[in-house]
Amino acid sequence: MTRTVGRILAESLAAHDIDLIYCVPGESYLGLTDALTDVPGIRLVVCRHEGGAGFMAAADGRMRDGRAGVVLVSRGPGVTNAMISMHTAFHDATPLVVLIGHVERKDVGRLALQEQNYSRLLSDVTKGVFEVIQPIQASEVIARAFHLAESGTPGPVAVILPEDIFDQPAEGPVVLPAVLPKSGPRSEDLDQLAEMLAQAERPLVLVGGAMASGGEQALTDLTRLAEAWTLPISPTHRRPHLFDATHPNYGGYMGIRVPKPLIEEMKKADLMICLGERLSDSISQSYTFPAAPQPQLPLVQVWPDANEIGRVWRVDLPIAADPHAVIRALLARNAPEASEGRKAWVKGLNTIHRGLLAPEWDKMEDGVNFGAVCAAMARHIPADAAVTSDAGNFSSFLHRYFPFKQSHVFLASNVGAMGSAVPMAVAAALRRPGKRAVAFVGDGGILMTGNEIATARREGVAPIIILSNNAGYGTIGMHHEGRYPGRPYDQATSLVNPDFMAWAKAFGAAAFDVQTEDDIEPALAAAFAVTDRPVVVHVRSSAVQASAWKKRTMPLPA
Repeated sequence: MTRTVGRILAESLAAHDIDLIYCVPGESYLGLTDALTDVPGIRLVVCRHEGGAGFMAAADGRMRDGRAGVVLVSRGPGVTNAMISMHTAFHDATPLVVLIGHVERKDVGRLALQEQNYSRLLSDVTKGVFEVIQPIQASEVIARAFHLAESGTPGPVAVILPEDIFDQPAEGPVVLPAVLPKSGPRSEDLDQLAEMLAQAERPLVLVGGAMASGGEQALTDLTRLAEAWTLPISPTHRRPHLFDATHPNYGGYMGIRVPKPLIEEMKKADLMICLGERLSDSISQSYTFPAAPQPQLPLVQVWPDANEIGRVWRVDLPIAADPHAVIRALLARNAPEASEGRKAWVKGLNTIHRGLLAPEWDKMEDGVNFGAVCAAMARHIPADAAVTSDAGNFSSFLHRYFPFKQSHVFLASNVGAMGSAVPMAVAAALRRPGKRAVAFVGDGGILMTGNEIATARREGVAPIIILSNNAGYGTIGMHHEGRYPGRPYDQATSLVNPDFMAWAKAFGAAAFDVQTEDDIEPALAAAFAVTDRPVVVHVRSSAVQASAWKKRTMPLPA
C-alpha cells in the first residue's frame, strides 16, 4: 500500500514516543484516526469534551519528564473548547502539542464550515502554530512542533491538519525527535552564587516549574543541597510536591494566600533564589515579594531560557541554565559551615510552618470544615499517589494541611482554570497504572468537566474525587465581601446543585457522603477500598470557610 500523510503522521507520533493521545472524535481528522489503528503502541483516549481532553493532555505533559502531551481536536468549536488547556500550558510552561483538524485546503478563506484562522486565534496562547500544506512536510512539521514545545521555556504548539491531506500519498522518512540541548551554568555564575549563599544569613530558596521535570534524582539532589548548605526550601504555587513538607528544611509553601505569620517571617530574608521558577503574581504575593520591578532584596533566578529571566523583575544574578545542573555543581563544592543565625533562620521558618498544620478551629455550624478533610487525607493517601486540584478556596486547605512528599505527583492549572482536577486525575490514572489518583474539586468545577468520569469508566481507571460542596462560588463570594463588605452577593455566587450522590452513581462511580466531621474517616477508608471504578466522596462543606482557621485542634499529620 502507498503510504499516506495520515500514516506518516501516525508513525511520526510513535517516533516521538507518544503512547496516549486524548481526543473528542471529529470528522475533520478521520484520516489520522484511521491511520492510528495501524500503528501499534498508541492509545486513543476518547473524552467527553475538548476542554477535558486538553486538560488530560496538559497533565500528561507534566508527567512525561519534559516530553509533550498530545491532544487531537476538530476545527472551530473543538479547538475553541480546548483553548483553556493551551492557556494553562502556556502559563504553566508545560509542553503540549495540539493537533487540529482543518477545512480542506481548497476551501480555505471561503468561510467554510467551522473555518478559523488559527495563527491569529492562538497567537497569545501558543509558542507557535504550524500548518501541514505539502504532504512531504508532514513528518518535518510534527518534529518541529515537538521541538518547540519541549525546548527553552516549554509550552503549547498547535499543528493544523487540513481534512483533505490525510489520504494524500507521501514520500520521505519519518523525522526523528531532535536532541534537546541542556544549558549549563557558567563557572563565574556559580562562583558568585556560592559567595552570595555563603554571605547570606537568611536565604530563601523558591523551587518551581523547571524542577518538576527532573525526575526522582533531581528532587533527591535538591534535598541534599538543602541539608549541605543549610537552606530553607519553599515550593511555589502549584508545585507543593517538590520538597517534603515534613523535612526540617521545609520553609513553607509559597503560593496564593500564604498565612500571615509565615509570609511576615519570609520577608525577613536577605537573599532570594528562584530555582527553576519563572515567578508570577501568585508566587510574589501580587508583585510585592519580591517587589516588581525592583526587588527589595538580592534576587537570583535560575531558568533554562534567558528570555524569561528579568522580564518583570530586575535580577541581580541571572543564570540561564538547567536548574538541576546548578544543584549538582553546588553539591560538588564544599559548603561553608552554617552560622548559628542561619540554622536558627531555617528552624524558625519550619517551626512556623509546622505550627500552621495544627490550628485550633471551631466546628462549623453550616457544614464540614474542609481543612479536616485535607488533614485526614494524610492518613489514607499512598506516598506515591497523584493529587490534582481544581481552582477554588477549598484548595487553600489542601496546600496548608496536606503534607506533600517528593514521591507524590501534583497536577493543577497554574492560571486557576476551573475544571482541571477531574480530567487531570483521569490522565494520572492512565499514565501511572496501579497507583492512586485523587482529585480535589469544588461544586463549581465538578459540573464543568466532571463528565470525564465517563472517560475513566470507559478506560477502566479509578480516580478518587473529593468534592467540596458549599452551594456557591466561594472564592468569588470571599472577594466580594472583602471589596464590598456588608453588601449582598448571593445572587451572583449561589448555586443550585444536583444530588451529587445520585449524579456520581449515574456514571457508575461509587459514592460516599460526608455530612459531618465524624463521617470523614469512614468515608475516606471506604473510598480507598474501592479499586475497580471511580469514586466520589461528597463533602457538605461549610459556606463560611473564611472562619475555618479557628479553634478546633487537629492532630499533626503523621
